[in-house]
Amino acid sequence: MIELRKGSLRAVVLPAAGGGLARLDWLAPQDGAEPILRPAPDGVAQPLPGQMACFPLVPWSNRISPDGFEFEGQRYTPAPTRDGDPCPIHGDGWRLPWQVESRDESSVVLSLYRRDGSPFAFTAHMAYTLSANALRVTLKVTNNGPHALPFGLGLHPWMPHPEDARLRAAADGVWLSGTDKLPTRHVAPPAAWDFSDEIPRPLPRDGVDHAFTGWNGRAEIDWPARKLRLRMEADMGYYILYVPPGKDFFCFEPVDHPINAFNLPGGPMANGLTVLAPGQDLWRTVTFAVEELA
Repeated sequence: MIELRKGSLRAVVLPAAGGGLARLDWLAPQDGAEPILRPAPDGVAQPLPGQMACFPLVPWSNRISPDGFEFEGQRYTPAPTRDGDPCPIHGDGWRLPWQVESRDESSVVLSLYRRDGSPFAFTAHMAYTLSANALRVTLKVTNNGPHALPFGLGLHPWMPHPEDARLRAAADGVWLSGTDKLPTRHVAPPAAWDFSDEIPRPLPRDGVDHAFTGWNGRAEIDWPARKLRLRMEADMGYYILYVPPGKDFFCFEPVDHPINAFNLPGGPMANGLTVLAPGQDLWRTVTFAVEELA
C-alpha cells in the first residue's frame, strides 16, 4: 500500500492489485475525509478489481468479441480474461501486479512488463501525481510484440452516491448494446442519457451501460448533498457510463475507443484505437480535480 498526500487530497495505490487505486479522498478541514471515488473495503489487503476505486485499462478497454478480430489479414483471438464472460475484457493491466519504479510523498510511477502476452505483448507505465486539489494519472503503453497492432487505453473509476450525483458530459452519440453487451447500433443519445446541458443532470434511475461517442474530454460530477464537485479532463474522445440500478456506485470511464472497437464499422483506427508498430508508444492522461460547491 502506497499512500500519497498533497494539499486537500489523499490517494492510496495498491501496485499488486492491478496497479489500481484503493481510494481517493478529499480531506475537508472540519468534516474529515470524503471519498471522491468509491473506496475499496477496509481491512482487505488484496481487493478484487471490482472492489477498487479505479484501475487501468491496458492495452484495450471493455469487451472484444469472443471471435477476436482481424487486422492486416491476420486473425487474433485474445483469451477470455474473466470467469463466466466469453469476451476478453479490459486487457491485462487490471489483473496483474505492477512494480514500483519511483515514489515520493505525492507521486508514484508504476510499471508492468507483459512481453510474453498474446497477442498483445507490451510494457506499460502509469504515474499517479497529486497536486493541491487534483490527481493526474498518466498511462503509457509500448508495443513489444513482433507485429503492428491496434492499442487503446482508459481508466475505470468507480464513483459513490449515485442517488445524489449529477453529471455533465457532452456526447454526439451512443452505441446501443445487445444481450451480449457488444454494440449493435449507433444512435443519438436518448433524452434520458443526454448530459450535454450546462447544468449537470441526475443519473438515469433505470440504469445504463453503454459507450458514448464524440466526447470533448471534459466532464463534471456534482454531489450537492456532500457539496463536492469532481471535474475530469482526458485526452480521449469516448466515455462509458455504467449505472446499475439499485447499486451504491456508478462508473464514468474515460476511454479512447468504444466497446469492441476492433470490429466496428470503419475499422479500429476509425473508432479511436491507435496502431502501434513494434517499439511505438501511446500516452493518455486523465485529471481528477476536486472542489467544494457553494
